[in-house]
This record gives sequence, structure tokens and C-alpha cells, in this order.
Amino acid sequence: MKIVIAGGSGHVGAVLRRGLAQPNRVIVVLSRDTKPLLGATRVVRWDGKTLADWTQELEGADVVINLAGRSVDCRYHARNLAEMMESRLLSTTAIGRAISMAKSPPTLWLQAGTATLYAHRFDAPNDEVDGSLGGEEVDAPAKWKASIAIARAWEEAVNRVPTPDTRKVILRSAMTMSPDRGSVFDVLSRIVRLGAGGTVGSGRQFVSWIHEEDFVRALEWLIERDEISGPVNLCSPLPIPNREFMAGLRTAWGRSLGLPTPTPLLEIGCWLLRTESELVLKSRRVVPRRLVESGFTFAYPRWDDAAADLANRRREGFK
Repeated sequence: MKIVIAGGSGHVGAVLRRGLAQPNRVIVVLSRDTKPLLGATRVVRWDGKTLADWTQELEGADVVINLAGRSVDCRYHARNLAEMMESRLLSTTAIGRAISMAKSPPTLWLQAGTATLYAHRFDAPNDEVDGSLGGEEVDAPAKWKASIAIARAWEEAVNRVPTPDTRKVILRSAMTMSPDRGSVFDVLSRIVRLGAGGTVGSGRQFVSWIHEEDFVRALEWLIERDEISGPVNLCSPLPIPNREFMAGLRTAWGRSLGLPTPTPLLEIGCWLLRTESELVLKSRRVVPRRLVESGFTFAYPRWDDAAADLANRRREGFK
């Protein structure tokens, strides 16, 4: 099996290279930097927008996974929002055009998306069938609406490209938790170990997440099931409020107490760190209805178990 991962040099790419690698597989990464990557058979240069020699890698490939897009870990000012939008639309359009022009196109296109697409809510979970899409809330901050607009345009870019011989699945992913350096779990763990891992904001907002093992297993599941196409939520079936989420992380690291972060203090901290409070204040109550109904079972459905596993792996020297 040949798998092409566009934008596969980041944290999620590392998870996939590590998890998908098998002796009988060729893993090709498309990246601006062609230095060798662990788990990749080879790395091929691309700029995320221009059709060039990299398109030949899609000929005869079994699966193409597009993860490309500017990081959301930034301030949501006009320039960064424009770069977030442009990087997603250009890379997605380039992959779609390459697939449509291929003489022997990939069987499956797995396109990264985001659970940010769903509405901020506490009352009920959002799934792919009955979930409420965000952006229509009257009281939603303008920056929240901007990130939702990007998420919607991202999916529309996928759907606009005709790929009659290639099945398309949009991965509406929650935070992928892995022990990698610089990952979301790593950043949150450092905060907890420093004693500041208490409730963030009101603590009522739901956190959706997925353990790296389940993320990879879910993609393997989607690769094997020709009947599944369209949007699929990639997240644990048990999202929990931030208050419980942080408590579970403190337990995993053996910390009984953590200083809370009220919203005003959070806003100051986010400004200093050049990131946005939306990433932790928006209630992302998302569940994986389509995965569960198709028969997929999670190895780590509960956050306490997932956090304990990830913390133990870091203690044991995970690199």
C-alpha cells in the first residue's frame, strides 16, 4: 500500500508516520522541507499550492491524506486569518486538481478538517447528522465566527473538486493527544507540572479530544471501509467539561492542585503567548456518531485512561 501524506511533517503527521508505517507500506510525505522524516519512505518537495513534480506521487497511490494548513496556534488578526484560509484552500485545491488529473488516481482522499466547525454549546453533543454548525450564534465573538468560516470554506473546497474515482472523507478532528514534544498534550502537561493546571475560564466548556492510537486506528478503519464517505468526526465518544479535563490531567501527573485561570487572566496570557483564547474557551462538545455506528471501538474512550497512558509514556522517555 502506498500512502501519500501532504503536510506530514507536523505533530499530526508524526503521529501518522509512526502509526501507519508497516513493512509492506510506502509512506511518502509532501513537505516544503525535504529532510528525512522518521517513518517516511521518502520526502518530496511541494509548496502547498502549485502543481509540480509531486503530483506524480499520486499516480497509483492507494491513499492521499492532506494535513496542510497554517497552524491555528496564533493571534486571529486579519493577516493570520487570511493565511489560515489561503493555506487550507490552496493546498486542498492543489490536491484535488492533482487527483482529478491523475491517470491512476488514489482510491481514497482523507482530507483534514476540524471540529471547530460545530457550534459552541453545552446542552447536547454535536454529531455529523444532528449537530449544529457554528457561526450562527448571535453572541459568538467575531474571531470565533472567523475560524468557523475558515472551517466551512475548507470543506467546500473539498466538495467542489470532482473526483469520481476517488472516495473523499473529511476528517473533522478534535485535538489529537500524543506524547510528542510540542504537542497539545505536551503544552498542557507543562502547565500542570508548573502548578497552573486548574480550571480554565468557567470550566463548563466541553473539551473534545482523541488519543493518538485511536486517531490512527480510525484512519485505518476508514481506509478499509469503502461505504464511508463525507464528514467523519474524529474524537473520543466522551467529551468532558474543562474542569474535569484538567483534573484528569493533574491526576495523570500526580498533581492534586492547580491554580485556576479566570477568563481575564487567560486573555492576558494568550496575548503574551501570541495565541487565542478561543482554542480553550469554546465548548467543543463533539461525538463520533458515524464511527461508532459503523462498528468502530475506541481503545481510549475515557480521558483519565488516555491521560495516564500518555503521561506514563513521557515518563518512560518517549522521544
